[in-house]
Amino acid sequence: MDIEKANATATDRMMEARPVVVGMGKAIDVVPGMRDNLLMHAGPPITWERASGPMKGAITGALIYEGKAKDMAEAQKLVESGKIDLEPCHHHQSVGPMAGVTSANMSVYILENKTHGNMSYSNLNEGYGKVLRYGAYSEEVIERFAWMENVMAPVLGKAIELSGGIDIRAMLAESLHMGDEGHNRNKAGSVLFTKALAPYLVKATGDADIASEIIKFLGDNALTILNPVMAACKAMVDVAHGIEGSTIVHVMARNGTDFGIRVSGLGDRWFISPVGIPKGLYFPGFTEADSSGDIGDSTITESAGIGGFAMASAPAIVTFVSGTPKDAINATLEMYEICFTEHKFFTIPPLDFRGTPTGIDLRKVVELGITPRVNTGVAHKDPGVGQVGAGLVRPELSMFEEALQAFAEEYKI
Repeated sequence: MDIEKANATATDRMMEARPVVVGMGKAIDVVPGMRDNLLMHAGPPITWERASGPMKGAITGALIYEGKAKDMAEAQKLVESGKIDLEPCHHHQSVGPMAGVTSANMSVYILENKTHGNMSYSNLNEGYGKVLRYGAYSEEVIERFAWMENVMAPVLGKAIELSGGIDIRAMLAESLHMGDEGHNRNKAGSVLFTKALAPYLVKATGDADIASEIIKFLGDNALTILNPVMAACKAMVDVAHGIEGSTIVHVMARNGTDFGIRVSGLGDRWFISPVGIPKGLYFPGFTEADSSGDIGDSTITESAGIGGFAMASAPAIVTFVSGTPKDAINATLEMYEICFTEHKFFTIPPLDFRGTPTGIDLRKVVELGITPRVNTGVAHKDPGVGQVGAGLVRPELSMFEEALQAFAEEYKI
């Protein structure tokens, strides 16, 4: 067994993947394994009993949206009765930010990896603040969701088809040169995405008012492209899955209770530790005491070599997650220490266009005691409140140590 060769294969497949947004559809119609009684969620597997406040809030909101529950008490009863299944997005070629809850009748972006042929999916982004993915489920949240599904999604789907597809790898590479890092800062990417679709949005509907409303919604939301980017990263890392002998950590995900990782050479097994509390900046009226544990599939970005690993490209990110521009540079430099290679297509102008750190090497994490850096939003610990800030967090070393021990046992090292 040649670990170096296996890791080279895994990371090369990740980098060569070219995910393109090719359409949009209802989850039940396009997501593998989706069914009417299933709610997909972020992170490793979770039960209602162990779920965090924002996860319970998002589950409740999804069931209200689907017409299956009227409040949290009914949602809890349904889930605990076994009539509603909870399964990770990652088990269905999908990802979702924060709670990541996606139900059967929610629309999802459809991405195709043009290099390897695999597909990936992610739901729509609602914007900042009091939104479903942060555990809010008030009437205004459900009404916004209804508008997104009934008005925006059909037009957006048609516009994507008319465009011939949006190459997310190319758009990410450009946005990294414009001050984005691809996780918490996506201002440039969201503008590029909206610009690319705007002419087709107008063509997709004969109603100028609707087209204007959709373009404004997409353009005003600095996270519009986050969900397609996450799905793109999912398509990238999925082709690094199952490489015999590889120590590349190709999946990191959190559900608000547990932080889980998967290792390329160890199949579908999750290695888990408790989530941390993000350190960062809080909205007025909130403090770290209000924070839920770290949550979301958006660490798929760091898994693919952007996000917290590309902070040097986005010094302005520190105005949102705390720190200084020098801290952003140092964050990226530190991540080179635990990665197998540098990205071929994602480069960093302030570092003389050096490729972003790519391919978290389990061996290096444990040897150096350095865990990945993650940029993240912060959800309130109670269901129904929503976003209260943004910050930085690191996973615990223990699950990486457990994974390395499992690797040694699996390959009899």
